[in-house]
Order: sequence, then C-alpha cells, then structure tokens
Amino acid sequence: MTLEPFGARLRHAMDTRGPLCVGIDPHSSLLTSWGLNDDIAGLERFTRTVVEALADRVAVLKPQSAFFERFGSRGIAVLEKAVEEARAAGALVLMDAKRGDIGSTMEAYAATYLDKDSPLFSDAVTVSPYLGFGSLRPALEAAEISGAGVFVLALTSNPEGAEVQRATAADGRPLAQVMLDHMAAENAGAAPLGSVGAVVGATLGDAGVDLAINGPLLAPGIGAQGATPADLPGVFGASVGNVVPSVSRGVLRHGPDASGLREAAGRFADEVRTAVSES
Repeated sequence: MTLEPFGARLRHAMDTRGPLCVGIDPHSSLLTSWGLNDDIAGLERFTRTVVEALADRVAVLKPQSAFFERFGSRGIAVLEKAVEEARAAGALVLMDAKRGDIGSTMEAYAATYLDKDSPLFSDAVTVSPYLGFGSLRPALEAAEISGAGVFVLALTSNPEGAEVQRATAADGRPLAQVMLDHMAAENAGAAPLGSVGAVVGATLGDAGVDLAINGPLLAPGIGAQGATPADLPGVFGASVGNVVPSVSRGVLRHGPDASGLREAAGRFADEVRTAVSES
C-alpha cells in the first residue's frame, strides 16, 4: 500500500511533534564522549539509545549513512534496524546519504532508499543535484510511487559550497536558485506541502534566494555549527513555517542518558516554535 505523500506526513509530524529533525551521527568522538568504543558494539549501543530515546517524540530522525558505512556490512545492519525501529515508533526517517549520479546508477540509489521493499527504505533521502537536476528523475519518480520524499542540496552550511551553489547560471540566476525553481515546479499544486524539499543552511544569514518552493526546507547548522532557532526567520523569511531545523551534536552531546537526549530535543523544539510564532 502506498503511503500518504511525504509532504503531508511531514506537515502532520511537525504540527503534532514539533518542527525538529535530530541527526544520528555516530562519529568516533561522540562514541568516545559517551564512554563507548569506536567499534560495532559502540555503534549499536549509541544508535539504539538515540532511537529509543527520541523516535516516539521527534518529527524526524536523520541517520548519517557514512558513519554506519565505515563499519562495513555490520554497520549497515545496524542502520537497517535503526530505520525499521524508528519508523515503527512514529518518527519519519530521513536518510542523509547525499546521493547523486546518472542513469541506472541513480535508479539503483533510488531503489536502495525509496523502494518500500528495500531494507533501507526511508521516508526521505538527501540527494545532490549538481550533475543536473534532471539526473534526479529516478529518485523523484521512485519517491512519488512510494509516498516518500527527497531533500535536494541547494545552499548548504559548509563555506566551500558557495563556489558552486552561488555561481551564476547562463540566464543570470544563482545556480542554487535554478535548483530551487526546479523544486518549486515539482511541488506545484501539492497540499499541504510538497514532497521535494531543499537543504538550506541555517548559518547563511540572508539566504539571498527565493525559498518559496511549496516544500520543506531542511536547515542544518543549528547547535554546534553556530546557528540558533532565533536565526531562522532571518534566513528563511516568509517560508520559515516550512523549515525543519536539523540538530545533531547539540542534542547528542547530552547522551548517553536518555532523559538528557529527550530534554535537549524538547528544548530545541520549543525554541523553534517560539521563533516561528514570533516571526
């Protein structure tokens, strides 16, 4: 059975659970700070703790695939279980994989994350459009069939991104705006929210582009990277109500105690609500 479109499911999750995405980023320094070994047992303990603490209360959990892939097949097995258990507890799972390729390779990536029969099927996946937006068509089509979503890199929070994303296209638009306009076209007519989202860093100040894509705006950079929920209205303007702020270390550093993770996530969600309501 096909799921309700991702945009509608995300809007409901944000309205009922609060507009927050928490990353699951088990890099070695976090495992160490939790008193865990940087091995498969540490990875499994870390991941299970985060899922059990947060999956029943936050809107979105975002596992960073690379931190699982580094352990090989055993790491991927931990990731598969985390995806299954997080979705069973009611969280939407956004797989942060940033995949981007052409033709049959992109079709294979789409089958990995956006086919309901895949063990890594997620509610959404991050993708890179910088081989041309048209290269994403297999992922867009697979997502539509399964009721999933895609988040397309537009203006990322890393400073190096500007040399590509703010470059000028042949028609004079910034390249990021070209991509945002493609996203807006994909989301045309969707209600209450389209299923094609953009990744726009919360650390950018004034984004300087039109973010009205009728879709969600994933905003990394809250917490350890320096942005705060209070910064969101200045970056996103009239589109701030569609922002999904993403926090990783800002929440995860409060582990391994589950109550610490829950309190941190709740605090960030409340701060985002306040910032959005006052904008």
